[in-house]
Amino acid sequence: MSEKIPYLRVGTTYYKTIEKPLISGDKISILVRWNRETIIGDHGKIYVSKVSKYDGFCCIPSHLNYKQIIDGFYNIYNEIPYQPINESISPETLENKIPFSLKFMEHIFGEQLELGLDYIKILLEYPTQILPILCLVSKERSTGKSTFIKWLKSIFGLNMTYIKGDSFSSQFNSDWTSMLIVAIDEVFFDKKEITERLKYLSTTDKDKKEAKGKDREEVEFFGKFILCSNNEDNFIQIDENEIRFWIIKVRSIKSENTEFLKNLNREIPYFLRYLMQRPFHSRKQTRMWFTDSQIRTKALQRLVWKNNNKLESKIIELLYEFFESNEDCKIHCIPQDIFNMLGKMFSKQYWTVNDVRKILKENWKLEPQSNSLSYIKYDLDYGLSFFQQNKTGRYFTVERNFILQRFDEMMN
Repeated sequence: MSEKIPYLRVGTTYYKTIEKPLISGDKISILVRWNRETIIGDHGKIYVSKVSKYDGFCCIPSHLNYKQIIDGFYNIYNEIPYQPINESISPETLENKIPFSLKFMEHIFGEQLELGLDYIKILLEYPTQILPILCLVSKERSTGKSTFIKWLKSIFGLNMTYIKGDSFSSQFNSDWTSMLIVAIDEVFFDKKEITERLKYLSTTDKDKKEAKGKDREEVEFFGKFILCSNNEDNFIQIDENEIRFWIIKVRSIKSENTEFLKNLNREIPYFLRYLMQRPFHSRKQTRMWFTDSQIRTKALQRLVWKNNNKLESKIIELLYEFFESNEDCKIHCIPQDIFNMLGKMFSKQYWTVNDVRKILKENWKLEPQSNSLSYIKYDLDYGLSFFQQNKTGRYFTVERNFILQRFDEMMN
């Protein structure tokens, strides 16, 4: 029986394949740089001549036909931890084998379940295919966002990584440029340039890899981004014509199962077989596979509206609070009144009285009184309670039902 040698030489540098233990009790195989003299000291000089030699590294993603060595190059893309069961099973039988997986997919993707299954099937079968930026958002706790990320990590192993939002802003990216999936947790990107970088990376096939103390090098890039955030309304800056973000609001899980992830992981070989046998529900129609109409969700529309109608949304929130605390069916106000109350309700203001007037006249199609008349003016005290006083001016009239309808549209 031939001796198994854990060392290899790539170019002029030696490496050792080691089995790194995990908290779960499993082990993962990783490549660590090793010193030639240490190998000789441990095993003798003749041993070094037995070490396999390769011309260089390459990164060729494949899950169902994985090859470690390709034309004399060592593939740094990793084999996935689980393989599909090696037999064809009827769809009904397979579905019975993966109850947790199908239930969980339905929980995450809701009415877009079939597209969600297509998304993971594409990851499995066509890893270089460009895909939209998947965003899982929810203000609620115990939604399963983190479990979904951990489950994908179990499926794709070392080909997926997690990073924090601030890490994505760093110039150093060597830890994720060769990954299939880059999951970014606790996302709050308040700068437009970060959105532009994400959009660029989601559609490019090249990127500049940069590590500390090393020169930048151009590499092939096929990474897919998954963002998770507890901030539904403004976790990222996007415009109304954006088509690269697939934003899903995830509902909370009513009954928590502490063994749920283990149950999901046990089903992975059958789930992968299910994906292989399942025909695509969608077909490739754009460079990101899905059309903008397929991934345009209410969560996306709400985010776009919040991003591009910030002042209007603030005015609606203000007047909604007014009508919630009063039984009045209308409010009389001049733009300066609203401007003053906005300044007390929201600490930062980037707008003017004229911006408020523009919302009332152009967006809401309201007209002020033709003459200066007396009216009841409302304002906010330091406890953010509404109080009233008499005033004179060419006031606008805003109806209660109008604001309640706008608020409902904004929130849903």
